[in-house]
Amino acid sequence: MSDEPLLSARAISKSFLGIKALDRVDFTLQAGEVHALLGENGAGKSTLIKVLTGAYHRDSGEIRLDGAPIDPRDVTDAQRFGIGTVYQEVNLLENLTVAENLFLGREPRRFGLIDTRAMNRDARSVLAGYGLDIDVDVLLGSYSVAIRQIVAIARAVDLSGKVLILDEPTASLDAAEVSTLFDIIRDLRDRGLGIVFITHFFDQVFRLADRVTVLRNGRLIDTRPIAGLGRLELVSMMLGHELLEEESRRASAEEAAQGELLARFTGYGRRGAIEPFDLDIRRGEVVGVAGLLGSGRTETAELLFGIAQPDSGTVEIDGAARPLASPRAAIAAGFGFCPEDRKQDGIVEDLSVRENIVLALQARKGWARPLPRREQEAIADRYIEALDIRTADRETPIKFLSGGNQQKVILARWLAIDPRFLILDEPTRGIDVGAHAEIIRLVEKLCDDGMALLVISSELEELVAYSNRVQVLADRRHVSELSGDDISTGAIMTAIAAATPDEAQP
Repeated sequence: MSDEPLLSARAISKSFLGIKALDRVDFTLQAGEVHALLGENGAGKSTLIKVLTGAYHRDSGEIRLDGAPIDPRDVTDAQRFGIGTVYQEVNLLENLTVAENLFLGREPRRFGLIDTRAMNRDARSVLAGYGLDIDVDVLLGSYSVAIRQIVAIARAVDLSGKVLILDEPTASLDAAEVSTLFDIIRDLRDRGLGIVFITHFFDQVFRLADRVTVLRNGRLIDTRPIAGLGRLELVSMMLGHELLEEESRRASAEEAAQGELLARFTGYGRRGAIEPFDLDIRRGEVVGVAGLLGSGRTETAELLFGIAQPDSGTVEIDGAARPLASPRAAIAAGFGFCPEDRKQDGIVEDLSVRENIVLALQARKGWARPLPRREQEAIADRYIEALDIRTADRETPIKFLSGGNQQKVILARWLAIDPRFLILDEPTRGIDVGAHAEIIRLVEKLCDDGMALLVISSELEELVAYSNRVQVLADRRHVSELSGDDISTGAIMTAIAAATPDEAQP
């Protein structure tokens, strides 16, 4: 690699409604390099990519390509400069042929008409360079995700030819398809392309990347060569924790083990989402779930709540087999679920606080038997007071509440059905410090009252503080369970890092 970067971004800043998504971030890419870009949700990866590709206009900073300043106005302009992007969801047209997708907008013409024969010939020639021998006159949608991904890469390289940005390209591929894709990426690197590789799979970073850049909360943490970089060190960079940290715990594993067994999941899993795992849930116990983004945390929660269906394993509730065929079945079993994305999956923003609180209770009762308005108001008032939900009144549309208060409304919704088992996916993400502390106290109180909780959190100190056990996930596998005095931030990070590249499966 030469000393002069192929692509460089200096002091890039970008804000949305006064909130900094990028804060003076630097990034460089060499020709003939695979550079991994890592970070948790909200780290700034997508914003940086969109700034580089012209989808967003930076507030400040400079972008240079081949040493010259550039200012792409949009994605098409970035392609003209030589920067192409392929996303996880392939942005091609499945109702067109492979050849039509490869040359869309720049089809060879003869006498003013598209020369289909020449286009198909050129398409076969382009794809031969990727080891792909397929019928290019067949609709793209008839091929596998892996082939569509390769076609998208071929189009991006043919359009751009200098920088290729791959955003989660392996998320939907099996191990054999990942290996094929990696061979193609290495070949493109050897041809001199600079490749930005965004992924949540650590094993893939160590197998493929030459350097890695980590972002956290919109800021650059570090850029390091992969050679000599340990997995544990990389985990520390991403999570922002040092191994010297130790936290006091709320309760012992021995105390929790005395709780009544509520549910037992045995060999529970779903191909492509999470490998089979065993998990016991006991009353009065908090089970923490730790792992990096993409490790299978939310997929585990969705299986436990019946949103997704397992293709292996069994579940027993109160000692009897009881399949969770749907969220309705889970609710009937006394389960509740507060999702990670409260805007998308939690609140109904145009409904009032009252209507959002009684939603699950009404669903369990059945829509043909509406709850009396007076009962709805009494329930809403009780939880507004109990959880200190800051709202003008119960009829205020929930969209006007702060993030922390919206989170409390979702908690109230599930508490209103008096659940035995409550799943909380990132309950404190994106809320202010005061609401954060209140929700932590609520988790502890619910546990003391005998409820079973499963809490997914990126905040390791939280999990250490209140968990009786911690399930650690990596690369869509449950890799370790920590309990008792073994629970610490360092132990969690060590367990995450312990899934070696040879063992981890994409």
